[in-house]
Amino acid sequence: LFSQSLHITLHFSLLPLGCSGDVVLTQTPGSLPVTLGQPASISCRASQSLVHSNGNTYLHWYQQKPGQSPRLLIYKVSNRASGVPDRFSGSGSGTDFTLRISRVEAEDIGVYYCQQGTHAPPTVIQPQTQTSLLSRPRCPHV
Repeated sequence: LFSQSLHITLHFSLLPLGCSGDVVLTQTPGSLPVTLGQPASISCRASQSLVHSNGNTYLHWYQQKPGQSPRLLIYKVSNRASGVPDRFSGSGSGTDFTLRISRVEAEDIGVYYCQQGTHAPPTVIQPQTQTSLLSRPRCPHV
């Protein structure tokens, strides 16, 4: 049996520095090798609570593949966007949030990032999590 591995590496986006009151999001881990079919998780921590005065928490997760626009995966912490497979789930509250993939598939390769819309400005400095395949299975010779 051959396995495929997924490597998750932290990359920081080059966005301009914001004002001192801006919310800063930090994603971890920096590196996370994962075997296809196995679970993976990415954490996002905010510098202040993301609970809005209306009671909602506007923390969203996006996936972006090379040459494509970002795709919304999870909105308001734990709601899957239309068409998103149920292997993706979101959880958390206050300042700490997690994106989980229950069984990683090859099509999950891409850049993942969290975004908050509770406080203005909604776009903040944030790291992004890049996924890439480390190896591909070799077919046995007959």
